[in-house]
Amino acid sequence: IADRREGIGVCGWILVSISFLLVLITFPISIWACIKVIREYERAVVFRLGRILSRKAKGPGLILILPCTDTFLRVDLRTVTCNIPPQEILTKDAVATQVEGVVYYRIHSAVSAVANVTDVHSATFLLAQTTLRNVLGTQSLAWLLAGREEIARNIQAILDSATEQWGIKVARVEIRDVRIPVATQRAMAAEAEAARQARAKVVAAEGEMNASKALEQASTVLAESPAGLQLRYLQALTTLAAENNSTIVFPLPINMFDSLGQKNRGG
Repeated sequence: IADRREGIGVCGWILVSISFLLVLITFPISIWACIKVIREYERAVVFRLGRILSRKAKGPGLILILPCTDTFLRVDLRTVTCNIPPQEILTKDAVATQVEGVVYYRIHSAVSAVANVTDVHSATFLLAQTTLRNVLGTQSLAWLLAGREEIARNIQAILDSATEQWGIKVARVEIRDVRIPVATQRAMAAEAEAARQARAKVVAAEGEMNASKALEQASTVLAESPAGLQLRYLQALTTLAAENNSTIVFPLPINMFDSLGQKNRGG
């Protein structure tokens, strides 16, 4: 509220004096019209001849008003929940989404809420819708899904600074739901599946390369020790024999038959 140096004037004081005299003359009947009860969570902004009586709202408790010259408005100071309906948002990467949000705010200055804006709740609701669309329109879909908390804090800061002159304090902003069209969901699922398949192929190729390097090193070690090759061969046969339904074909070296034939001819 701007500073006011002018009062209600001489005529105003005359009317106030007449109203006060009428209250005294009709006392105690008039006292019931002068006393108003303001609840703990409410404040009363009193107007005297169209001017706000003081810079500070009155209440809670009992307040006195003059019935002929004074009027008052009750202002609720409790936290208000503002549900933002689904908003059509076109993100930075040209993806159409529907976003729902919730804004929690309260009135901390009853005088500013009454004198600076026509309907403070409607104005806050419309501003929250516009701010939500403007902020989310500059974000990509991936950041919209991953960075909800930071985006909500940015929206809260913008709303809080814009509604300060209305006597509003924005306590919290939440992005409740982000809806993506079915066609976009299918495209994203196909993209994710292709990315997973590509990673699987890369992992398989890396495994083959590591296996080939290991086999190369093993062949080098076995080439240096012929006995080790025989032991590895026998170990492989032992592993195969563990299976009951397996048939093992055991090859014999040719030089073994040559040595047996020489022994028979000698006998």
